[in-house]
Amino acid sequence: TEEMRLILSLALLLAFAALAVSAFSMASAAKFPAAFVSSSAPRMLSLVGNRRAAISGYRRMLPGGFQPMRSKNTGIRSLAGSVAGLYQAKGRTEEAIKEVAEMLARKKFELDSAAILKIEAERKIVQAEVSSLQEERNSKSKSIGMLKAKGEDIAPVLKEVDGLKAKMQDAEGKMKALEEQLEEMLLEVPNTPHSDVPSGADEADNVEVLKWGDIPKFDFEVKDHVDIGAGLNGMDFAMASKITGARFVTLQGQVAALHRALVQLMLDTHTRKHGYEEVYVPYIVNEESLRGTGQLPKFKEDLFVTKHNDRDFYLIPTAEVPVTNIVRDTITPEEELPLKFTAHTPCFRSEAGSYGRDTRGLIRQHQFEKVELIQMVHPNASYAALEELTGHAETVLQTLELPYRKVELCTGDLGFSAAKTYDLEVWLPAQDTYREISSCSNCEDFQARRMKARCKGKDGNVLLHTLNGSGLAVGRTLVAILENFQQADGSVRIPKALQQYMGGLEVMTPPPPKPAPEKKGKKGKGKAKATEAAA
Repeated sequence: TEEMRLILSLALLLAFAALAVSAFSMASAAKFPAAFVSSSAPRMLSLVGNRRAAISGYRRMLPGGFQPMRSKNTGIRSLAGSVAGLYQAKGRTEEAIKEVAEMLARKKFELDSAAILKIEAERKIVQAEVSSLQEERNSKSKSIGMLKAKGEDIAPVLKEVDGLKAKMQDAEGKMKALEEQLEEMLLEVPNTPHSDVPSGADEADNVEVLKWGDIPKFDFEVKDHVDIGAGLNGMDFAMASKITGARFVTLQGQVAALHRALVQLMLDTHTRKHGYEEVYVPYIVNEESLRGTGQLPKFKEDLFVTKHNDRDFYLIPTAEVPVTNIVRDTITPEEELPLKFTAHTPCFRSEAGSYGRDTRGLIRQHQFEKVELIQMVHPNASYAALEELTGHAETVLQTLELPYRKVELCTGDLGFSAAKTYDLEVWLPAQDTYREISSCSNCEDFQARRMKARCKGKDGNVLLHTLNGSGLAVGRTLVAILENFQQADGSVRIPKALQQYMGGLEVMTPPPPKPAPEKKGKKGKGKAKATEAAA
C-alpha cells in the first residue's frame, strides 16, 4: 500500500542518516585526511602531526598508496616522514617538512626547510596564476563562438586570447623553473633512516648482531695477503703501478685462478640455491642511471668519467647501478615480484675521500670485482627481503668457512640511499680485526621514486622497494682466504667448497726457488757478484 511504502522509505532514510552520523564521528575522532597525493607516480597518503598517532591501528593497504604507518612486520611507512613526501605538494607543508628534517638529522643531514618552503610558496602563487589565466582564456574562447553567431567582430577577443596565451606560457615557464630548482635540491637529500635503526655518530656506534665461525690460531708469525700473494708469485702491485698507477694489482697463476673460482662459486650459489637470475650488464652508464640509484649528483667526485659525443658517461662504481636501473621507467605486474638479479662485474671508484687509507694491498682499489645481489619487491615485503638477501651473502662466507660478524649500521654510518643496512665483516688475521666484505641495504622507495619504478596490483600502482648487497666482494674474499688459510711454509689451503673449481687442487704452494746462475770463469763470477749486489 502507499502507506507501507512511505513507512519503508522513512526507515531507509533514518538508517542512512545514522550511518552518516557514525561515519562523521569516526572521521572526526581519527582526523583522517581527506585527500590523497596525486602524481604520475603512485598516489600516496599524506599524514602529519597527531594524525599518525590517531590512525596507528590501521594496517591495511590504502587504494593506490602505502599503509598509513610503518609496520613492525613490513617496514612500510607513510608519506609523512619520508623523503618521497617532499616530491609531492601535499608533503611540503611546514609540519611535514619538519618531521622529515628531524628524521634526516638522525643521519647527520641538515635539511634546508626554509628554502623548500620558500620555493613551495612561490610555486603555489604561480600555479594559482596559471589556473586563473587558463580559466579566463577558456571563458574568452567560449565567447568567440557566441559572438560569431551574433555576427559581431571577434578580432578584439582573439587578440585578448592571444595575450592570455603568452601570459600563460610565461607563467608555465616560471612554474617549470621552480619545479626544476626544487628537484635539484631534493636530489641532494638522502633517504631517511628506518625508525628501528640505532642512533649513532659513526661506525663505532654500529650494533653487532652476531658472530659466526672460529677465529684461526697460528703457531707462526702471521703474514698479510700482500706477502702471501708475493710468495705464491701470484700478486704484483708494482707491475700494475707501472701499467696504470697506484691502487691497482695484477694477479697471476694460482692466485688468479682462485679469484676466478670465487666468482664461479658465488654465481652458482646464488643462481642455483637462492633463485637469482644472472644478468650481464654494461660497465659504462649514463647520468640518468646514476641519478636513479643515488650516486649523482652528490658523489660525482667518486666516479670515473669519460666523454663520448660530448656526453658524459661513467664507469660503474657497483653493479647496483646498471642492474637496479633495469626497472627504471617501468611498471612490473605484482605477480611477477620479487625480481631477483645477480651480476658479476668490475667496479671502479676514485676513492676520493680515502686518501692515505688502506694504501697497502687489495682492501681499497680503484678497480675491483663483486658479485652483486639485487632485489625489487613489493613494499610490504622489503624488510623480509633484507633479511633474506643478507642471509644469502652469509651463506657464501659459511660455505668458504670464513669467520665473520654481522653488524647493523647506526644512523651516522648509514649510506645515502639506504633506510637500513647490515654489514658483513670478515676476520683478517694480519689486521687482527673484522673488515667489511658485504653491505646489504633496503633503500625502500628512495631509488624507485627517482627511477619511476613501479609495480601494478589490484589496488593500483605503487613504487617498488629496492634492495642490494654484495654476495660477495671478490677481492676481499680472496684476501680473507689467503690470510685465514695460510700455513707456516707460505702455502695456502683451499677451502673444500672451492676445490672443484680449482681442478681438485687442495693447497696452493710457493713455486720452487729459481736455481742460481752457473758461474762461468771470471766473467761469470763478475755477473754473479753484480746480481748479488742488486739483490
